[in-house]
Amino acid sequence: MVDGHRTFVIVGGGLAGAKAAETLRAEGFTGRVILIGDEGEHPYERPPLSKGYLQGKESRDSVFVHEPGWYAQADVELHLGQSVVAVDRAGKSVRLGDGTVLHYDKLLLATGAEPRRLDVPGTGLAGVHHLRRLAHAERLRQMLTALGRENGQLVVAGAGWIGLEVAAAARGYGAEVTIVEPEPTALHQVIGPELGAIFTELHRDHGVRFHFGARLTEITGQDGMVLAVRTDDGEEHPAHAVLAAIGAAPRTGLAEAAGLALADRAHGGGIAVDASLRTSDPDVYAAGDVASAHHPLLDTALRVEHWANALNGGPAAARAMLGQEVSYDRVPYFFSDQYDLGMEYSGWAPAGTYDQVVLRGDAGRREFIAFWLKDRRVLAGMNVNVWDVTEQIQALIRSGATVDPEALSDPSVPLAALVQQPTP
Repeated sequence: MVDGHRTFVIVGGGLAGAKAAETLRAEGFTGRVILIGDEGEHPYERPPLSKGYLQGKESRDSVFVHEPGWYAQADVELHLGQSVVAVDRAGKSVRLGDGTVLHYDKLLLATGAEPRRLDVPGTGLAGVHHLRRLAHAERLRQMLTALGRENGQLVVAGAGWIGLEVAAAARGYGAEVTIVEPEPTALHQVIGPELGAIFTELHRDHGVRFHFGARLTEITGQDGMVLAVRTDDGEEHPAHAVLAAIGAAPRTGLAEAAGLALADRAHGGGIAVDASLRTSDPDVYAAGDVASAHHPLLDTALRVEHWANALNGGPAAARAMLGQEVSYDRVPYFFSDQYDLGMEYSGWAPAGTYDQVVLRGDAGRREFIAFWLKDRRVLAGMNVNVWDVTEQIQALIRSGATVDPEALSDPSVPLAALVQQPTP
């Protein structure tokens, strides 16, 4: 009962917060665990919101991290549908919207991110959607079902991962889809023009129309309903619904008001944490989408918005809160499913950081692995409809080995054979 008198508070009812609570109990923490979520739902995972659940292939219950009864069984106190409005670091307490004050010994901020909003006329019309929460996905699923029945038109602002996944789901329902994107390809800033072109063609093959090099400037409607969108190059596209998929911003308001250090925009914003996910206050930690962590392997501050970061970051923060030595150096990882294409991406290679892209396999059949290289070292790899290679790709990234691009592109050369000790 060494910890019996201590209280750990987790702010954020998503995957990171839920897995942190689970880890505290699994590691033997006997004190009070309080989890606060501003949604009325029990903690849930977000990938199904743009994938299986949105497509109608997975049930609503499948999205939840734990069965509802787990929290009582694990003696985790839930405050659902409650927002934390202030953190008092001096008094080591948080204040909820209803005035409740909860004291903590250690605090974890797992407040996530929120969708960026379109700043154009017409965003108040019914039929303008965002996708971040389960309630958003429920409304979107109903809308896509209706559009499919009526051969309706969906316009998506943004050709990032969320925009493309929703477009694929919409086509599955039979809706017509137009994507408006200021860059020249889908996923241009995320995976570059070479791979962006492959995803663009994938969607075109399934009937999606793209309008590249343009931004939405207005959503027009009548009687409160969407009728069309206009772009900055003078074009107009008919629309019965609009999805804003222009990215997400970390929810740092609490941290900023509490005087915690924040990361600069060059490192994705967010709450600045060290490799143990500790903030500038030694009793406050951050994990998941909101955390900008110093990554020991990549030697840079990095904010990652993907599922695996929440899955692994919450437990890492929990262990650090318990006083364990933690160095959170997971290779960033995410996955996507669109039509008959499945992919996994490992690593970190934003635009401007790599000097070569190497393909292994058949890009025409969309069965290949792509590698992003800098000075002949692998920064990232993406396997498309090729499976059971993630560990090998991540080992190659971790090794820091220089590789022969020709051998890397040759499927007859095992990836494991390319993994060597870092070159001095």
